[in-house]
Amino acid sequence: MTVKNHTTILDLVYDVILKRRQSSPENSYVAFLLDGGTDRVLKKICEESAEVIIAAKNESKTEQIHEIADLWFHMLILMGLNGITLKDIYSELESRFGQSGFDEKAKR
Repeated sequence: MTVKNHTTILDLVYDVILKRRQSSPENSYVAFLLDGGTDRVLKKICEESAEVIIAAKNESKTEQIHEIADLWFHMLILMGLNGITLKDIYSELESRFGQSGFDEKAKR
């Protein structure tokens, strides 16, 4: 299976994140996080992950959507920090598509 190359909102957000690397940390939240390096970005991912868990426990679909979007946004920042592209992630998911999760995990 080959994923068609369509621009998604994730692509658009990721591109903005890459552009914000050039911004001043005083003027850009993304630049502020990136300026703090991996530790600052991971702290935000940890915080957002906990908020997803709480939203799920609250059984609030609206809250879960909001928090998952926040988590994905911060994951995109981590990817931008480490030079990981959406294409890299799409390729990894594509390589796993159609196989059992148990089989994929056993191959690692």
